[in-house]
Amino acid sequence: MSDPAGRTGIAGNDAEHSLGRLVASATAEMSALVHDEIALAKAQLRQDVKRGAVSGLGFSAAGLVLIFSLPMLSFALAYGFHAWTDWHLSLCFLLSFGVNVVIAALLALVGAAFAKKAKRGKGPQKTAASMKRTAAVLQNVKPHPRTAPPVVQEKSAAVARSSA
Repeated sequence: MSDPAGRTGIAGNDAEHSLGRLVASATAEMSALVHDEIALAKAQLRQDVKRGAVSGLGFSAAGLVLIFSLPMLSFALAYGFHAWTDWHLSLCFLLSFGVNVVIAALLALVGAAFAKKAKRGKGPQKTAASMKRTAAVLQNVKPHPRTAPPVVQEKSAAVARSSA
């Protein structure tokens, strides 16, 4: 009568069977690990691309504000300063231009801050370094000798174990 776990009572056959299962399991786990690390690298790359896109949008917004707001804001601010301070009109136009340049500089700083974050991200490099460390650890791994499972001599013990 055979054992319910599939063991035949021969120690060599069981050891080969379990070694094959261990190798298959290790191969499947390594494959899953590599796939997961590739997915992580893709996700980190997407995050860096998004940060770069936000940075580009910040610089574009700064340029658009500077270009399109100069005529309207310059006139509005210049006449507003002239009415408020009663200074010469040319000085009021220079002051309104200065305000527009400060606004554009603030928007450019926002874009530069996001560009720094995108440059600092280095997501795929972190994942590649992690994969190299994993490979280095696995290269140094040596299998441990396994002890053979006890061979069951009595049929009554095998039957008692299978019914438990």
